[in-house]
Formats: sequence, C-alpha cells, structure tokens
Amino acid sequence: MSSPPLPGRITAGFYPERQDQPESMFSQVLNDLAHTVARRFQDRPARFQAIVPMTNTLRPEFSTMSEQDFKTEADALRLDLRRQGMTAPPVARAFALIREVAARRLGTPHYDTQLMGGWVMVQGFVAEMETGEGKTLTATLPACTAALAGVPVHIVTVNDYLAKRDAAWMGPIYETLGLTVGIVVQGMSLETRRQAYACDVTYCTNKELVFDYLKDRLLLGQKPGPVTLRLDRLRGVGRLDNLCLRGLFFAIVDEADSILIDEARTPLIISGAGSNSYEAKIYQDALQFATQMETGRDFTLDFAKRSCELTEEGSHRLAEMSQAAGSFWAGRNRRQEIIRQALCACHLFQRDREYLLRDGKIEIIDEYTGRTMADRSWERGLHQLIEAKESCAVTTQRETMARISYQRFFRRYRWLAGMTGTAREVTDELWSVYRLPVVRVPPNRPVIRQERPALLFPDAAAKWAALLARIREIHDQGRPILIGTRSVATSEYLHGLLNEAGLPHRVLNARQDEEEAEIISQAGQQGQITVATNMAGRGTDIILGQGVRELGGLHVISTERHTARRIDRQLFGRCGRQGDPGSYELVAALDDEIFLAALPPGWRMRLQKIAAANTAISRFVAEKSATFTQWQVERRDFLVRRDLMRFDDSLADALAFSGAGE
Repeated sequence: MSSPPLPGRITAGFYPERQDQPESMFSQVLNDLAHTVARRFQDRPARFQAIVPMTNTLRPEFSTMSEQDFKTEADALRLDLRRQGMTAPPVARAFALIREVAARRLGTPHYDTQLMGGWVMVQGFVAEMETGEGKTLTATLPACTAALAGVPVHIVTVNDYLAKRDAAWMGPIYETLGLTVGIVVQGMSLETRRQAYACDVTYCTNKELVFDYLKDRLLLGQKPGPVTLRLDRLRGVGRLDNLCLRGLFFAIVDEADSILIDEARTPLIISGAGSNSYEAKIYQDALQFATQMETGRDFTLDFAKRSCELTEEGSHRLAEMSQAAGSFWAGRNRRQEIIRQALCACHLFQRDREYLLRDGKIEIIDEYTGRTMADRSWERGLHQLIEAKESCAVTTQRETMARISYQRFFRRYRWLAGMTGTAREVTDELWSVYRLPVVRVPPNRPVIRQERPALLFPDAAAKWAALLARIREIHDQGRPILIGTRSVATSEYLHGLLNEAGLPHRVLNARQDEEEAEIISQAGQQGQITVATNMAGRGTDIILGQGVRELGGLHVISTERHTARRIDRQLFGRCGRQGDPGSYELVAALDDEIFLAALPPGWRMRLQKIAAANTAISRFVAEKSATFTQWQVERRDFLVRRDLMRFDDSLADALAFSGAGE
C-alpha cells in the first residue's frame, strides 16, 4: 500500500524514488488479505468521515483570521506536520486553513465530502468521487498539506489544458499559504521545466512527466549512488544540476483510471535518430505488396494489440511478389517485419482516427484525450509507412533510447494517491498493480440524472437515422445536447449529417483543440448542440444556461460503446452534476468499431438479424450480447496491460543483470 511516509524520510537522498522490488509469495498473500480488508471501506467510508467534525470544529477559529494570520498559521503547520507526520490532528488544522483560504480567495469553501476525499488521498488511496463533485478543489487539500510538510507534490492530469487551467484556478490558495506552483506542458524549454519542478506543487500531464523522468534516467545512467554523484561534482560533471525532476515524492493522479489503467496499454519511449532508415522506395514497395494481400488467407489482424501476423501462405506469396524488388527483400525476417508494419499501416491505422494529416505531417491522435501529439512518432518503421501511405515526406526512422510503462513509473513514487469518478470496475487492478485501494466518497448532493434505454440498431445507416431524429426531438424541447464520438472522422461525419438536417451545432475534436474552453463554456446553453470526441469528456464543467434546469438539463448521447464501461460513464457524467437535472442514452449499431473488432463476422450477422426483428425479446438478446462483447474487450485490454507489465519487468531485470540503463 502507498501509505504516506514521514516527511523527513521522503526528502532524503539525491533522487528519491521507490525501488523496484519483487514481492515474495508471502508478501503477496499478505497484500491480498489487506486488499480484502480495504475493499470493505469502499462503500462504507465511515473511517474517513472523522476528519470532517475535526475540521469543522476549527471553523470559528480560522474564520476570524486575517491574511497575515494565514501565513503565520501555515508556518506553524509546517513544523507540526514535520514532527507529527500525516496524523489526523495536524491534517485537520491544515484542512481547516486551506478551506478558509479557498472561501476567501475563490469564494468556494470545500464541502464536507471534499474534506473526506482529501483525507482519503492523504492516506494514499484513490478517492472515487462522482463527476462534478469538485475534484480539482479537493486535490488542494492533500497537495497543500504535503507541501507544507516539505514534500514536493506532482498533480498529474490528462492534458495541457487542464494542467494550465487548474494551476491558474487554484493558484491563489497556494499563494496565500506561501507555496509556489509550477506548470509543465508540451513545448516548454528544459530550464522552464526545471523551474516548474522545483516548485512546492507542480501541475503536469502524465506524458510530459514520464518523458522528463526518462530524460533524467538517461542523464543519470544506471542509477548512480550518492558517492558516484559526489565524485561527479568534484570532477565538475554535475549531473544533478541538469536534471528536470527532484525525484518521485508524492503524486496525486487526477482521472486515475484513465492514466493508470486506460493509458497503461502502451509503454512510453524516448527515441533518437536511428541508423536503420530505409529509402522511401522500400516503404512504397511494402505498401504495394500489402495491398495485394488478403485478410484471413495471407494475414490475420489483432485489433487489441494493433498488430498482425502472416500466415504460411502469406509468407510464400510475399517471397514470390518481392523476388524482383531488390536485395532488401532477400532477407526473410527483414521483409516479413516491414510487411507486418505495412499491413498495420493499411488496416489498423486510419486517418482522422489514429492520426491527423496537418500541414503535410502526420500527427498522432491520443485515443484517450482526442488531442494530437505533434512531437510523437510510432516506432519500427510504422510512422514512415503511414507517411508514405499519405504521400508525405518520409522522415528518418528513430531507435529506442529509453522506455518505461506507466505501471513501473507510478509504482516508483514514494507516496501515491488518486481521484476519479469511475474506478469501481478496476478496483482489483489498481490494487494488484499499484497497491492503491479505492474508497467511494458519497456525493455532496443526490445524483438525479436519468438513464434512457439504450438503442441498438443492426447497422450504421439505421443508427444515424434514429440519432438525427432523437437529436431533433430533444433540440425542439430547447435542451442542450452533448453528443460523444470516438474519433475525429465520426465527429465530422455527424457534422455533415447535422448540416444536411439544418441543425445548428458546434464540433470539438483534435482540429479545434485550441477552442475547447470557449466551446465547452457554451455547451450548456439553451438549444445548443455540441459534437465532441473524448477530449471534452473529462475534467471540464458544462454550466447550464438560464432556464435549462427547468427544461430537464443537459442531455448526453453516446454514438457507440467504448472499449470500457467506465469510459461510457465518464461521458454520461457530463450531465446531472451537483444535483442538476440531466439525462443520457446510448445509440449504437452492431457494425460499430467495437463489434467489428471483437465479434466474429458470422455471430455479428446473426445478432444483426436478431436486432432487426425489433421485438422486446430480440432487443433484450441483442443488448445483452453487446454488453457481453464490451466486457470481453475490457478483459482483453486487461490482459494486454498485464502482458506489457510483465514484459517491462522482465526487460528491466535483464537490463539490470547486463548493467545497462533503462
């Protein structure tokens, strides 16, 4: 379990981090028993409610303080927290101070449920709080408390927009307490990053944080000890002076399930210019051969792992096709490796879904945020093949210099906590991988959002027709509508349909990422229709306009099932926040991406016939089958994450044995 260590211990050393240590079988058994006990607290968080009356009794004392008194109290708390650690009495005083500062500077004192959420995170747990319960403000409680104790804090969020917004929004609280705040986002210089990480509290995105850590690891080499680093300084090398981070002390992971679970399917890799790039003609030949091969006969696709394998017949056909193509194709392993990547480029990576073509360059779309990652590239020639497919200038292939998975990285924090609105389905995985228990914090106000029955259609044509009719029906009522899509291509296809139907709307996807704040600020206005990819699904509030509550609030429509039920719930959680009215529904088809990837064609066709019958029984059977398919995809993705973690751990062991760095 990631319990809070004493501040004096956590700040020791040159680059503090938790070391990778394999668990013995006995330790695993004890931890499993601890998890069984911890799960008892998920729905019965009574043990965390004690902090609320302790904090509330201090309200009269702190309400009479001046701003100068705040700084004096903060200085006194620094000593108390260092001496007593993260025990209830000093933490309650810290919470009372932080709440009073928030009330004065922001006009929003913390709710009692937010005090509970803050105490859950101080204990090193994940706080599951309903969407709209104010997790951004809640995070200031453990962040300020730890920072006052002298512990550097990283608040990790899913995108640059939220990192900048939250740091600016919560900045007055930290400033009043005499704490410094830094921001790390894409495109910042090394010196600016170093200054940001030197602050008491740093808001950063998960990807930027991990890449900065990997750069530090490259600079440090194979984990040099204190003696080595002192010798470096005597020789004038001074590796510590060039590091970004000060170590891995305390991380508060916002949207913990998204970062720690969903994005943990792919390792993060730092690459440098490689020496094995091929001529552009090699990539063009590979794509030409790939288009001549047939699915099932010559190769098979694995949508979960984004990979493909040649069949025996496909291997023979490739050898025959490439005989006259040049000496490069004479090597069996070499030609099969590049053709596998070419097949992936043709069949598994599509424009406006996995990547965007902008200014003649390929920009990868982050499937979890919907944003582009302009400075990222795929490895092993895949990026160059996609460039060739889209007739772009082919860039130099890059080779791996350092890599790490999210699982290994976040386990290295000395103190780890998180918050999210959707963790119940991945409770066991959060424990088994990160030793993070989950506690469900009750909402401040009852949740009254309404669920409408899911609609499942045989094909996309029927789905889009029904969706347009449903949008018009809700729009005529004057209610705002948020329509969630999984890809840029789908959002732009729906954009065309809405234009043809004469329905005014706005689109938010990777092409409009700079306009996100303005689009979202209008999404709750009367009669507004907003089409959005996942980028608008988390962390941003949609404020209801005048008269919208009386009409029933925001209505959310999902146009297809996601790869996890949690992601559907994240989208539906955009409505009905903090006791507001709202409703949501799912409108899907049996030829959506999830069914094409997970269901055998024969079974999918049978389900389509069942759904087309449109009887109560057929709808029930089709819906249950669709739910089971989604569960299968969740299970498949879990296995992918588990295999990645095992591979990453075994690779680390091999590198450690050989004396190589990460």
